[in-house]
Amino acid sequence: MKVCGKEIRIQGRLIRIARLDGDKYQFLDDPEPVVDGLRKCGTRIDLFTFMQKLPETSPKYRYPMEWDNLAVLPVSTFDHWWTQQIGFKARNKAKQAQKKGVTLREVRFDHALIRGIWEIYNECPVRQGKPFRHYGKNIQAVHEEEATFPDSSIFIGAFLGETLIGFIKLVTDETRTQAGLMNIVSMIGHRDKAPTNALVAQAVRSCAERGIPYLVYSNFAYGKKLRDSLSDFKERNGFQRIDLPRYYVPLSSIGWAAFRLRLHRRFVDHFPEPFIAKIRELRNAWYNRKLPGVAEVS
Repeated sequence: MKVCGKEIRIQGRLIRIARLDGDKYQFLDDPEPVVDGLRKCGTRIDLFTFMQKLPETSPKYRYPMEWDNLAVLPVSTFDHWWTQQIGFKARNKAKQAQKKGVTLREVRFDHALIRGIWEIYNECPVRQGKPFRHYGKNIQAVHEEEATFPDSSIFIGAFLGETLIGFIKLVTDETRTQAGLMNIVSMIGHRDKAPTNALVAQAVRSCAERGIPYLVYSNFAYGKKLRDSLSDFKERNGFQRIDLPRYYVPLSSIGWAAFRLRLHRRFVDHFPEPFIAKIRELRNAWYNRKLPGVAEVS
């Protein structure tokens, strides 16, 4: 549904939670008209959630809130990132790609790109110890997913010869204050060439050339899980954890009760992290035995 020119997604059956389509990539400069529109839309919505945009980190609205976080890289120039914001390991990884013949360039959204992405998605059913959600999708499904936000998307490809071995989809917000890494995936079979590191480097260059001051790599921490190989990868490449307010606006009595009882949170967030970590460890071991795959993070 569309409210005040913004696409809104509603999820959940018992507790219906609305958010911007492209939450964490698209933001509200003035949430009040959208909140008012949702109250009057005639569709049952219990909670509306949105995140405050960078660079303001102190709460600026009076709605109920919790702290969320993003992995943020402040961008000025590519040279500053290369010499001041990352260490030798990240630089060596990015150089490794070039030495092994990997080239990076921004690419058009066309059939050749979609076919290349489809081949990357269908390389391996398991990534990072769990089933890869894009594995098994047909080309049409991949096209529909990657065609979102056409006016604010930047695609970057990592090529070995003419073969796409990795890609990034960057999505900028309306004011071009930030660009978010909506997708970053590389072929596991070419991980020795460090294409993911090279893609991050090109994303920094693309932001610097456009004057976009923040590059965002989704969350730095997810739920109660504070550190893992992905957060280490982000940190090595200069990303920092920035805590930002996430607002929850109750639009019904169910919404008020759900927020107070924390029923809006994911099911796993109600368990202690050591218990969930053990479950993840067992899950990863099981999937790696059943469907061999390796992590692509370098």
